[in-house]
This record gives sequence, C-alpha cells and structure tokens, in this order.
Amino acid sequence: MWLFLAFLLVPLIEIALFIQVGGAIGLGWTLLVVVITAVLGTMLVRAQGMQALGQVKSSFSEMRDPSEALAHGAMILFSGALLLTPGFFTDAVGFALLVPGVRLAVFRWARSRIKVTTFSTHAGPNRQHPDIVDGEYTEVDPDRQKVRGPSGWTKH
Repeated sequence: MWLFLAFLLVPLIEIALFIQVGGAIGLGWTLLVVVITAVLGTMLVRAQGMQALGQVKSSFSEMRDPSEALAHGAMILFSGALLLTPGFFTDAVGFALLVPGVRLAVFRWARSRIKVTTFSTHAGPNRQHPDIVDGEYTEVDPDRQKVRGPSGWTKH
C-alpha cells in the first residue's frame, strides 16, 4: 500500500512543484535548475559512493559487521537515482540522503525495526578448530596414470 501511495503521490508533488517554480522563475530557468541539480548530484554521489565503498572494504578486511557501511552505500545509490530523476521533490530527498547525519538517522530507524538473529565470521566449517578444513580425496595409483605429453601450461 505504501509503495502504491508513493508512486501516486510523488509524480503529483513533482507536477505541482514544476508548475509553481516554472510560474515563478520561468521555463528556461526551471529546466536549467533541474539539469544543474542532476550534474551536481552525480558528482556528489560519485565522491560519497567511493567513500562508502572504501568503508565496506575496510569492514570486510577487519572482519567487522558491514551492515552500516552497506546501508550507507545503498542510500547513496538510491540518492543518485533520485537526483537523476527530474523534479524538485526527488532532488530534495536525494540531496538529503547525501548528508551523513540523515543517512545515519535513517539507518538507526531501520535498524530499530529489523532484527538480525545471527552474525558470525569463521574461517571454515569446523568452528572448534577454524584452521581445519574438512575435505574428501581419492587416492590415485601412480602406476595406473597415463603419461601424456606436456599440458601446455608448463614449459618442458
């Protein structure tokens, strides 16, 4: 139901804002503002997206929970989509999502409504001894192997 309302209300809000702004500053200036916000937004999304990607990588390399960094990256991506969509309301929401404090508030709000049951990191399937990896093998009799020429992968 919420998604239906969003698809219904957002275009109506955008049309109303285009009419109001276009009436106040004119068609040419309105279109110029829309193009400028798209270009500026793209530059900001790219810079912040690279930062978010670096935070995700460091979370993985340091074996920390990457959920906050991934959520920030997803919000930055969504922000980019909103900023490329022509309109003043979508631009306002898109620019708001580029503010780290707003993203943090949205993340905390979402985290309070989502329950993660488990999160674990381990090196292998054997949790008591993470250096041990279980596997299967088949012993091959060296006398029964066919001797072929070089494989092409090695130089002989």
